[in-house]
Amino acid sequence: MQNSKKHMTTDLLAQFSAAWNRHDIDGLMGFMCDDCVFQTAVGPDAYGTRHAGIDAVRAAFESAWINVPDAQWLNDRHFVDGDFGVSEWTFVGTAADGSRIETDGVDIFTFKDGKIQMKNVFRKNRPNLPAAK
Repeated sequence: MQNSKKHMTTDLLAQFSAAWNRHDIDGLMGFMCDDCVFQTAVGPDAYGTRHAGIDAVRAAFESAWINVPDAQWLNDRHFVDGDFGVSEWTFVGTAADGSRIETDGVDIFTFKDGKIQMKNVFRKNRPNLPAAK
């Protein structure tokens, strides 16, 4: 009997990262389970802010580009072990006040049937750099 279970791979996580850099919400959501959860790096709770379900996650993902229109995740590296994975990256962009964001972070993932069930973000708390003149 052939095993038909789908699995996440480092190549698929690299494609997920590339969709972030294209600001491609439909591409991103194609990697997510229907019962997905996104936990942000910032929020009132120990886990940041939790967005549960496809619609809530979609809106939270889109807010990244609303808040930082030139957002990019650079120098990405990806690791997968079964239903667990990690992506490392450097987040760069321009804040609303013109200051520059440049900080390292990781996403910790859990997978289900080859899709992302949870994306949990951890990011260094670094002050923004002065605006470019």
